[in-house]
Amino acid sequence: MKLEGVIYCGDNLEWMRQFPDELLDLCYIDPPFFSDRHYEVIFKDGQEIRAFEDRWKGGIDHYVEWMRERVFEIHRLLKDTGSFYLHCDYHAVHYLKTTCDGIFGYRNFVNEIVWKRQTAHSDWKQGAKHFGRLHDTILFYVKGADYTWNQQYSPYSQDYVDKFYKHVEPRTGRRYQLGDLTGPGGAAKGNPQYELMGVTRYWRYSKENMQRLVEEGRVVQTKPGAVPRYKRYLDEMAGVALQDFWDDIRPIHGSSKEAQGYPTQKPEALLERIIKTSSNEGDLVFDPFCGCGTTLVIAQRFNRRWLGIDVSPTACKLMNRRLATEGASGLHMVGIPYKPAELKTLKPFEFQNWVVGIMGGTVSDKKSADMGIDGYSFMERDPIQVKQSESVGRNVVDNFETAIRRVNKTKGYIAGFSFTKGAYDEVARAKREGGLDIQLLTVEELVEEYGK
Repeated sequence: MKLEGVIYCGDNLEWMRQFPDELLDLCYIDPPFFSDRHYEVIFKDGQEIRAFEDRWKGGIDHYVEWMRERVFEIHRLLKDTGSFYLHCDYHAVHYLKTTCDGIFGYRNFVNEIVWKRQTAHSDWKQGAKHFGRLHDTILFYVKGADYTWNQQYSPYSQDYVDKFYKHVEPRTGRRYQLGDLTGPGGAAKGNPQYELMGVTRYWRYSKENMQRLVEEGRVVQTKPGAVPRYKRYLDEMAGVALQDFWDDIRPIHGSSKEAQGYPTQKPEALLERIIKTSSNEGDLVFDPFCGCGTTLVIAQRFNRRWLGIDVSPTACKLMNRRLATEGASGLHMVGIPYKPAELKTLKPFEFQNWVVGIMGGTVSDKKSADMGIDGYSFMERDPIQVKQSESVGRNVVDNFETAIRRVNKTKGYIAGFSFTKGAYDEVARAKREGGLDIQLLTVEELVEEYGK
């Protein structure tokens, strides 16, 4: 079983149960939130439509138990040096933290990170009676005490720069501030005493090291008799050590270059920060709720190994394309359904994607009210209608004739699991009397004709 560079399609719990212990260095998950929402999505390239459900009819207890099983497996899969980030919102964060405390141990809880993803909501104008909900929460846990940590920094604010780095070196234009060179605690702390530029003090550095700093131009005396000070350049400073409130990463908007049209897509900068903080080059990064694959893309970009799972065949194909664009080679997708019994279990939009995709066509850009056309063939743009059922009948063919004529075409395809004799008779009649070429394609024929 290949355990890196693979996208697994299907239930992540079933796949994770097949993976060995202590496999992962880092796991980030952005699971469906407990928010009772429903999405129908058109992906950015216009060729992918899927239904994304964020709905839990069984209530919060069902949702928490569903998550508990998966977090338990993630904990098992992490190395002792591994880290876990769980992205959620206000609906269930308190339930999920309790769940994770029970699995990881509350002492292995590191941070509750607040990501401010929006500036303001104006839904009070529509009668909302609550404070604006502007942030998501990311729960950060570790497997053991010796976990990977690479300190990250955020840039200084302009106000801070103007206040503390107000000096500018004329020759280079570099900003700097002047720092203390004296040794705190004096002789009691072992600091050396000597004269520097006419001033005798206890200093931070030995006389030899201080002379080197003088020669490098790093010691400044602002006027005769003033205590010399250290020249600290702004461009040599890492910035402000990152805190647990992240307000510097903007959410994905439809016009963004990285937008894939996925409703819960997270910014690349967010995943870059997490991956750089809690993994090193060559480490294995895992996301069992891949969505459009941003975690895997960023892992690939920064020389990490990766492993991903998503229940949606459409999402798996999308992230496979993104990773190929990122330069990943030898990509593998495992579990994409091709057997009729598997295809029958797909959600309607997923099945529609599969049919149109295997034919090399494009999905209709209308998510609803498609007027009987679910997609179009690649070159000729002939209409395709998809039926996820057995015994597709005469009435379906009859209605499809109207749809074909509406778009001024004379040819089209209907895909289903099987067709009645009446359907075939209607196809023959439409060709004989109306000149329409309607082809009835079974799922079995599609697999045989187009293959994997």
